[in-house]
Amino acid sequence: MQIFIDADAFPNVIRDILIKASLRLNVPLIFVANKPLHLEKLANLSLIMVPGGPDVADDRIAESVQPGDLVITADIPLADRVVSKKAFAINPRGKLYTEQNIKDRLAMRDLLNELRDNGMMTGGPTEFSKKDRQAFANQLDSFLIRQLKLENGVK
Repeated sequence: MQIFIDADAFPNVIRDILIKASLRLNVPLIFVANKPLHLEKLANLSLIMVPGGPDVADDRIAESVQPGDLVITADIPLADRVVSKKAFAINPRGKLYTEQNIKDRLAMRDLLNELRDNGMMTGGPTEFSKKDRQAFANQLDSFLIRQLKLENGVK
């Protein structure tokens, strides 16, 4: 298993959570971005730089992800592409996207975009909070432990 991070719109406050989990469980982290990132020089961390442009990082992640991998992204269409390849996605607020829920999430996103585009709804997501950070940490930890047990044949 590898963890891909959609790093173009990534809250830096969860970077440490990911790095600690990667080191503790020996899972590779791959940041994908169209701008340089300052990352520690650790064996499990790598950066894939892509050219600027809409969805270039998303396309690279979708091309690279393998079944069982995890992608950290707030981009629901990317999460849909990832899940269709038998991988998983978690958003920075701790929501796990799976085959069972991604189509509903995508439909809701499209509806909210349409409401915003027609002026029927304004505003965006709430500010990233400590509660969001904790929800992400909890979801990441439980997901990784569950997946690593499955990979090692432990029930």
